[in-house]
Amino acid sequence: MEKSSKGIDSRLKINGRKIGVAFPPFIIAEMSGNHNRSLKRALQIVDAAADCGVHAVKLQTYTCDTITLDVQAGDFYIDEPGSLWKGSRLYDLYREAYTPWDWHRPIFERCRELGVVCFSTPFDETAVDFLEELGTPCYKIASFENAHLPLIRKVASTGKPLIISTGMATLAELDQAVQTARKAGCRDLILLKCTSAYPADPENSNLLTIPHLRDLFSCQVGLSDHTLGIGVALASVALGVTVIEKHFTLSRTEGGMDAAFSLEPAEMRSLVEESERAWKALGKVSYGPTGKEINSLKFRRSLYVARDIQAGETFNEENLRVVRPGFGLLPEHYELLLGKKVRMDVTKGTPVSWDMVME
Repeated sequence: MEKSSKGIDSRLKINGRKIGVAFPPFIIAEMSGNHNRSLKRALQIVDAAADCGVHAVKLQTYTCDTITLDVQAGDFYIDEPGSLWKGSRLYDLYREAYTPWDWHRPIFERCRELGVVCFSTPFDETAVDFLEELGTPCYKIASFENAHLPLIRKVASTGKPLIISTGMATLAELDQAVQTARKAGCRDLILLKCTSAYPADPENSNLLTIPHLRDLFSCQVGLSDHTLGIGVALASVALGVTVIEKHFTLSRTEGGMDAAFSLEPAEMRSLVEESERAWKALGKVSYGPTGKEINSLKFRRSLYVARDIQAGETFNEENLRVVRPGFGLLPEHYELLLGKKVRMDVTKGTPVSWDMVME
C-alpha cells in the first residue's frame, strides 16, 4: 500500500480529490442550522461556500425525534452556564436547527453542479440509509456521537471514508471508536481534533494533540474548529492537518443556530487561501540558499579593500573592511589577513581575493 512520508495511507480520496499531507488541507464548510429554516438560504450558503473555494459543504442529518425525546423533564433542558442555547429544551432546539430531509437532495445537487463535495453527519442508523440513497461520498461522526458504537459500525460498513471528531472522548473511548470502525470495514479514516465548546477558546484547543493522534492511530488527522476567526485553524496546518472544518454562515448579524462562532464568506475565503499558503510554506528540512535566494548571496558581507594599498604594504584595520556586497573573501578570513602583505597595488573598492596576498 502506498504510504506518505509519515507512514499514513496517502491514497485517501473523496469524490476523486486526494487528501493527505502531500496536498493542501481539505476545507469543509459546516452549514449546521445556519440556514434559518429556509431552503433558499441553504442554497445561498452552498453558493457562497463554493465561491470561497471550499472543497466540501457538510450537513447534519437528524430529526428532533431521532436525536432526543419529546420530554419536559429537567434532563432535557440545557442549563450549562454561558451556553448559547441555555434554557432551551433539547427537542425544541433540534426541531429548530435540523435540516429537513427533503432539502438534502436539492442541496446535494447544487453542490454537484458547483463541483463541491457534499456529505453529512448522520445521527442515527436511519440517517445512514437515507444518505446512502443520496450517494454521499463519505461520512462524519460528530464529537457527541463518537461513543455511539452502533452508529459508527453502521457507517463503517458502507466502506466509505469516515471522519470522526474527537471532542470530549477519552483516549480509551477514541481507541474503542477507531477499532470499531476498522473492524466494521473502514479503511479510510480521518480523526478531527475538536473542542466541543461553542465557541471554543484557543487555550483549550490543544493542537499539540494532532501529531500524537496521527502517530497513535496511524491515520490522517484534521481539525474541527469552533474558535472565532482563522488563527487556530492556520496554526494547525503546521502540525500536519489534512482536513479543516469550520462552521459557515452568510452573516453572523442575521443570526442562525451556530452563527456566533461561524465564519462569514470573506473569512472563509481567507481560510482557504491562507491555509494553502501555510501548507506550501511547510516544505522540507532545508539549509543553505534556496533557488530563489542564490541571487541574494551577493548582498551578504565580504572582505573589501577600504583604502588604496601599495604592493608590499600589509592589510590592517584601516584598509581591510567587512562590508557589503559579497564578492570578496568571506568575513571569517578577516583576522587571518590582518598583517599579511599585499603583492600588488590595489585600489579602494576591490574585493579581496587570495591572489593578492603575498605568501
